[in-house]
Amino acid sequence: MSAPPASDATAPPGESGAATPDTSTEHLVAAPASSDAPRVAKARHPWRWVAGAAALVVVAQFAHGLATNPGWDWGTFAQYVTAKSVLSALKLTLELTLWGTALGFLLGTALAVARLSNNPVLRVISWVYIWAFRSIPLIVQLLFWFNIAYLYRTMSIGIPFGPAFFSFDVNGVISGFTAAVIGLALHQAAYSAEIIRAGFISVDPAQLEASAALGIPRWRQFRTVVVPQAMRSILPNASNEVISLFKGTSIVSVMAIAELFYQVQVIYGRNGRVVPLLMVATVWYIVLTTALSIVQFYIERHYAKGAQRTTPPTPIQRLRAKFREIAAIDVASPRGATR
Repeated sequence: MSAPPASDATAPPGESGAATPDTSTEHLVAAPASSDAPRVAKARHPWRWVAGAAALVVVAQFAHGLATNPGWDWGTFAQYVTAKSVLSALKLTLELTLWGTALGFLLGTALAVARLSNNPVLRVISWVYIWAFRSIPLIVQLLFWFNIAYLYRTMSIGIPFGPAFFSFDVNGVISGFTAAVIGLALHQAAYSAEIIRAGFISVDPAQLEASAALGIPRWRQFRTVVVPQAMRSILPNASNEVISLFKGTSIVSVMAIAELFYQVQVIYGRNGRVVPLLMVATVWYIVLTTALSIVQFYIERHYAKGAQRTTPPTPIQRLRAKFREIAAIDVASPRGATR
């Protein structure tokens, strides 16, 4: 009788009757890496480059004219751009802008709240004010307040058709500067009221309903829910109004107030150098408008925190990121490589 077959335990791996999985990877051959990576063809826009080159030619011609045309008289410009009289007039212009902006937006906020209130009397008064002051030109309002003493020599505060608590002389209280501030502020309030009202109504009413359901007080709802969201709509238009008011202060020159444009007129009226003196005013308007635009950018960036997870980068941060990107490309590219 023949001997039984040997046990599978003594059989070498892979020779037993039962199929066992082969875990070895020696038979696997790595696929060769493809050296031809797919390349994306860049879209070419030749007309963009043509338009850009034409714009650069126009800019270069304008710069050449500024540098070589003797009519600009840059020597006179350099003499008066930092003159004491010009800087004093610039200070007065900034004061008019500051007071007109502060009082105008303060009154405009009250008018916007009155337009949105449930009180019909407040709504009608606010609407009539906005309608009237947006209909009358700014120069007419300024001249009216400048000549208010022709209508009222004295003014009193008290009960209508009743006794007056105290009176004052109009000429002694309302000077030329005060009249300019009153005219600018009242004019600005009519426009800022509509800007602020538009910002308030841009907030979703459901958020106020949710805040009320959570028991948040009305003042806190206004301060923490309405204002931060409304500011994102208010700021761009409000900044435009501030810049317009800053340039609009030149209108008060009709009241013989020595703001920037009036002072420039006085100087070129004496020496006859009209163009360089106008450039003095122009450069200061450009510098201060640029400063206001920078302030606007950072305020908008602050109020963008509630709408974006990360605040938008500043121009300096973008420049640094671009430099880091260029440096990373230079380090990653081998010497002699072409892109």
